[in-house]
Amino acid sequence: MIVRIVFHIDLDAFYAAVETLQDPSLAGKPLIIGGDPRRRGVVASANYAARAFGVRSAMTTARALRRCPQAVVIPPRHSLYRQVSARVMALLGEYSPVMEQSSIDEAFLDMTGQLPAPAAAPETARQLQQEIQTRLGLSASVGIGSNKLIAKMAGKADKPGGVTCVAPGAEAEFLAPMPVRALGGIGPKTAQKLAEIGVKTIGDIARLPEEDLSRMLGANGLLIWQFAHGLDARPVQTRRRARSISREITFAHDVYDAALPAETLKKMSRKLAHRLQKRDLTARTVTLKLRYDDFSTVTRSITQATATNSPADIDRRARFLLAKYRNQARPIRLIGLSVSRFVKGVFQPPLF
Repeated sequence: MIVRIVFHIDLDAFYAAVETLQDPSLAGKPLIIGGDPRRRGVVASANYAARAFGVRSAMTTARALRRCPQAVVIPPRHSLYRQVSARVMALLGEYSPVMEQSSIDEAFLDMTGQLPAPAAAPETARQLQQEIQTRLGLSASVGIGSNKLIAKMAGKADKPGGVTCVAPGAEAEFLAPMPVRALGGIGPKTAQKLAEIGVKTIGDIARLPEEDLSRMLGANGLLIWQFAHGLDARPVQTRRRARSISREITFAHDVYDAALPAETLKKMSRKLAHRLQKRDLTARTVTLKLRYDDFSTVTRSITQATATNSPADIDRRARFLLAKYRNQARPIRLIGLSVSRFVKGVFQPPLF
């Protein structure tokens, strides 16, 4: 029987680590990568010195600075991070031809058949960590498991710089004490439903009959039941197609008038159309995202039979959604626009 071996590589505090490589004087200082606190910027990443003060991603930069006033704040440089990420992924590809990049700082490697023996997995992971450190100056945590779910959960178990290996057959035992929110597919509402019947850990989920969980959570119930038992049949895929292309902006001040959101959507439409055209794609669905001053968020979509990569078409559909779903009495904090349901090929406008 072939033992499947999957590595999950998670670069530690990636954005902050890249910035420290650029400026070694930042080493040891609390560092926040985020937007301008005066313009309601948010934290994209923080190093572990800042996290010790309770700084977290997606927190407003102003709030992060209240928790850690001595932190250095640097605006994100995404093009730089993508360049460094590409170098990391190229290195990972030297270890296995089956590599799936799941985000800018995370990837899976299918190491099945790439090791002299399954027992060599931890030592190979440490060798990989050392190469990432020596060649690129970055720290990484590695999780090892029999599938993607277990490898990713293991990779989060000992950060930064840890190697955690879950032996085949020990998956359910490894997951059992973790809170239900740690499991993929469980959000706040599902967690609340489970809490109402006394289910607080992944082990509690595993003890439920599969039929009861499916009846309570619908189609997602079976998948959650399988995950709770450490089962995951998803393959490591070498190519990952984007399902959507999006842009969003947080305004410096709450916006009441109609002109600024509409003008912002027009600019976003042009940029999204350009990205579609570069990839020789068209899109059938346009989605508008509005976040109001109280952080409540509305997301609405329009899907049409005709796919497009025309900036005027995307803008027209976006403005339709804005006019139909915007609450004029409430100020807007954030606006976002995305396109999805891609069709390959160049858009041909109708003749009439």
